[in-house]
Amino acid sequence: MTNYLIVPGLGNSGPAHWQTYFEQALPNCRRIEQQEWDAPDCNAWVAVIDAAVAQFDPGTVVLIGHSLGCITIAHWAVQSGNTIKGALLVAPSDVENPVYTFPATGFTPIPTATLPFPSIVVASSNDEWVREERAKQFADNWGSRFISIGAAGHINAASGYGAWKEGLEILKQLG
Repeated sequence: MTNYLIVPGLGNSGPAHWQTYFEQALPNCRRIEQQEWDAPDCNAWVAVIDAAVAQFDPGTVVLIGHSLGCITIAHWAVQSGNTIKGALLVAPSDVENPVYTFPATGFTPIPTATLPFPSIVVASSNDEWVREERAKQFADNWGSRFISIGAAGHINAASGYGAWKEGLEILKQLG
């Protein structure tokens, strides 16, 4: 049995977001709830992921991250050293880019170590928060499979990604 943990980014993912659709569509799926969604601290977000994963056999856990959630998963992997079943990392925000001006603390530098579990990075060719080439660089550093889905914006509700069936198909590649 796989236990899916949704890891939203800045501001959480609303009711029309694909992460909410995944949460409703997948068995054994729940959202990781952060204490502070709008001015996050990396260490606090990592601790919440660590506590959530600790509730399960790590070998059954698949993390499903979006945006800043992806960067948090990379930090968690480096800090915890836990081996999980896998991670789907969609539209990882480039918090090192000067355009990222949100009040987020401790997320830089972005980890460059290979993740100790299978992972897939999904990116768009016109994401305002990460250039496709940079997302590919993250995937290469993390040892992740890289999938570009073309011009899909930030792959969020505003970009039309609610009931994202193709995303569920990509997720199946993690077992």
